[in-house]
Amino acid sequence: MALLPRLRQLMRRPTSASRVGARRPTTATRRGDTLHEDALRSMLSDDPNNERAFSALAEIVRRRAAETSHDGDPLSAPTDESERQRAADLAVWSLGEELAGNPRAWYPLIEVARLSVRDDHEGTLRRLTTAAERDPSGQALAAGLGVLRDAGLPVDALSLGVGHWRPREHDPEIARQLVLAALEADRPFEAKQHLASLDLYPDARAVADLRAELGRAITQAQQHTPGA
Repeated sequence: MALLPRLRQLMRRPTSASRVGARRPTTATRRGDTLHEDALRSMLSDDPNNERAFSALAEIVRRRAAETSHDGDPLSAPTDESERQRAADLAVWSLGEELAGNPRAWYPLIEVARLSVRDDHEGTLRRLTTAAERDPSGQALAAGLGVLRDAGLPVDALSLGVGHWRPREHDPEIARQLVLAALEADRPFEAKQHLASLDLYPDARAVADLRAELGRAITQAQQHTPGA
């Protein structure tokens, strides 16, 4: 079953039936995880975009969800590796949605979008757009463009980037993502336009190497494109 339909099925179940992503009663073997989880949640409350804290907390909920349950419920007791992986992904999805409720949070939205990109195209674009709008630095936009490119969606990456990139203010990494997305979409002229937008960045020396790297990528792409 695809991830999104399974998540919907899980969310429709009575609250008391699901143990995925929820802390279990403290035992001798779980005490370390419980204390660690509390500390990580406190860190994420202060900074919901703490990537290391999110990754560590996600690993805890992944491990917990992937372990075989003893409650006899087939939805919370995966029977093979693929089922355990899906259960782990659902736990991280739930965590990301929870943390994304913070109006300052953009990193959790990126991680949920990464999980939803195959099953929920519209929802993925909505999450990445919200993440980009919440982050004035441009890091979220660069990460979101990477998610779309990794999923083989360069045209969507271009649409997202063109609508939100501010070359004077944002992380120059966005230029890399947009130039490469344009080349992947067979749009070398658009790639050149995005490269030229780096001229607006106030620190020319800081982007000199990036400019040269992307210029070479455009040249190589044109050499392999008839009529370019």
